[in-house]
Amino acid sequence: MVAVGLRQSTSDLRESLETVLEQDGTADEVFSSVERTMIRNILQLRETRVEDVMLPRSAIDAVDLDTNLAGLMAIFASTGHSRMPVYRDSLDDALGMIHVRDLMNWIARSAGAVVVDDEPPPPERVSLAGIDLSKRLSETELVRPVLFVPQSMPVTDLLAKMQASRTQIALVIDEYGGVDGLVSLEDIVETVVGDIEDEHDTDEDEGSLQVIGEGQWIADGSVLLEEASERTGIDFSKLASAEDVDTLGGLAFALFGRVPNPGERQETEDLPGVVFEIVEADKRRIKRLRLRLASAKPASAPEPTAQTAAGGG
Repeated sequence: MVAVGLRQSTSDLRESLETVLEQDGTADEVFSSVERTMIRNILQLRETRVEDVMLPRSAIDAVDLDTNLAGLMAIFASTGHSRMPVYRDSLDDALGMIHVRDLMNWIARSAGAVVVDDEPPPPERVSLAGIDLSKRLSETELVRPVLFVPQSMPVTDLLAKMQASRTQIALVIDEYGGVDGLVSLEDIVETVVGDIEDEHDTDEDEGSLQVIGEGQWIADGSVLLEEASERTGIDFSKLASAEDVDTLGGLAFALFGRVPNPGERQETEDLPGVVFEIVEADKRRIKRLRLRLASAKPASAPEPTAQTAAGGG
């Protein structure tokens, strides 16, 4: 009976908070606008699943176990990540994760830059000349374990699991064991406090969509279909392929049936008069594409380029 009473009290408390938040005048007296937003997000967190906050597979940057350390340094520099999944052959065979701090510690130790009794080594004892950056990641012990979680896991459960394991990223797997996405601790925190930008974030929006001419747009593959429809006036929901994807890149992948090469074009009977052209892609994902109404005169845009994947899924 006590447990039932406790559950009822908890339910009543949630309802009371929700009622206060809905009454703007009352809420303004009790909570600031930031506090109201955060409380609403916290109340919704119980209903949030991993699939609601995960980064899709197509946007994951990961590294092959056979990558040498020089290449690993370049990947960290180009992506700006501090952690990345490590895989063998494909992302579906994920083995763990690599942290940039572990890599830098390895380089420091190899160079003799080791602090002893709180004293840094003299400069003449530190040398980068002897560091073998051709060594492959597989030859080191730098790969850490990573969490594997299902899409349906509640975000609150994942948060507790991350805290217990002291791990800040998790790979999301589907029913067949394949990798479907990635969730970081930052992703979960952002569901409560909003976007968090660090010193490596730029003002350039990865999900940008720009007008380049009448009836023509250049867009990142990560642009959401809903936003693309609003900005272009093109109803992408008419496409059968749009039922299972959320982004323009995912839609283009579905239309082509594969990751297309830069410069390839595609039209569809479900959306006549709209041309999809790939501007930039690597072997795993579509990075940028051009949308053009067939009646529009072609406008200049960045030339199609191909880039080698950093191992992103």
